Order: sequence, then C-alpha cells, then structure tokens
Amino acid sequence: MIHKIGHRGAKGFLAENTLESFSKALDLGANAIELDVHVCATGEIVVIHDFTVDRTTNGFGEVHQLSLSELKKFRIEALYTIPLLEEVLDLVAGKCWVNVELKGHGTAEPVAGLIERYVNEKGWEYADFVVSSFQKEELKRIKKINPEIPIGVLTQASVEQAIHWADQLSAQAIHPHFSLLTEDNCKEAQAKGYAIFTWTVNEEDDIRRVKALGVEGIISDFPNRL
Repeated sequence: MIHKIGHRGAKGFLAENTLESFSKALDLGANAIELDVHVCATGEIVVIHDFTVDRTTNGFGEVHQLSLSELKKFRIEALYTIPLLEEVLDLVAGKCWVNVELKGHGTAEPVAGLIERYVNEKGWEYADFVVSSFQKEELKRIKKINPEIPIGVLTQASVEQAIHWADQLSAQAIHPHFSLLTEDNCKEAQAKGYAIFTWTVNEEDDIRRVKALGVEGIISDFPNRL
C-alpha cells in the first residue's frame, strides 16, 4: 500500500499548515500528513513552514522571535491561525500518522520530548511518527535523544547523498524530490531497507511514474489524486 501523505495538510485546497487543511486532507483520503515546525520565542512548537510569518499571515517577523500569544493573533487568509504541533496531533489522533519536518533550528529536543509524551501518555506509538529534515545535525540530535523515533532524510539534490546520510544516522526513510527518482536508486534505497517518501507530487503523470517505481509514500498537495 502506498501511503497518501497530505503536504502541509491539503495545500491544494486550503491554507497550508492549518488545522482546517489537515482536517481536509483526512477527508480527501490521506492516511498521513506532512507538516513543518519551528520553536517560537516562548518555547512552544508551532506549525509553519517559513522562518518568518510574512508570506503566510497578515503579520511580520521571525517565528523564533515572536511569542505564542503574538503568533496566535496573526491570521492566515483572514480566517485561520497558526496551530501548535500539539493541536494538530490531537486533531488527527488515531486517524493517520504524522511526518514532522524540522525546519527551525533547535527543534529536535522539544519535538522529541513531545513525541515521547504522546507515546507514553496518549496512546500513540513511535511508528505513528516520522521526523524528517534537510538538516543533518537536527536529525542526529533526534537519534541521540531517542533512537526509537523514526527519522527520514530530506533531499532535493541527490538520492545517493540521502542514502549515505541515512546509513550514518540509522534512518528509516529517505524523502527525495520526485524528480530525482530512478528505478536504480529506488532499488538501491529499498535494498538497504529504507522507505521512500517522495515530494511534492501533484500532476497525474508524475504520480503514475512514482507509483510505478514502487515508492512507499507520496507527499502531495492533492491527496485525493493519490
């Protein structure tokens, strides 16, 4: 079974990385969601892609310099708010697994702590999570804190490099851009035991191609197309 992973929720339908977008992804048949996290000035883990709020909200400034109360006052497309990672997990609990992408610096420790709490106190399993990043050091910290947390190596440059990092980090998955995938490098990754979760695949022809390569999961703005 190919995992249908909603990119920042259902980005093709509703504002990215909002509770409403994640809910829409589930309605459209996603059995996993992908989201991005930063740590704000008051220490909470917030779900937003960019290092600033400028593009996606009516506010301005760097996420790590703004408090949670300040961030919550901003509006996304005049309707939505920036969610906490906890709010997203509580929304999707028992309905899908979650790919947490570490965007901001210093996100590994609080994300690992939150995952541990959800596993120990709220009935989640480590297999309900994959923590991915382009940042090797953040992934190293996750593995050092808790080797049970599954990690995935993101790349938009080279599948071979992702496999190399995955070997070094004892990763469970690689997350290459779909344009990098070939029959050979997919077979190489899978022979080493790595799942392939590829992004961001929106067009029907591209979806057919990556499905034919036998990837384990597809990240898409349009999970209904998967």
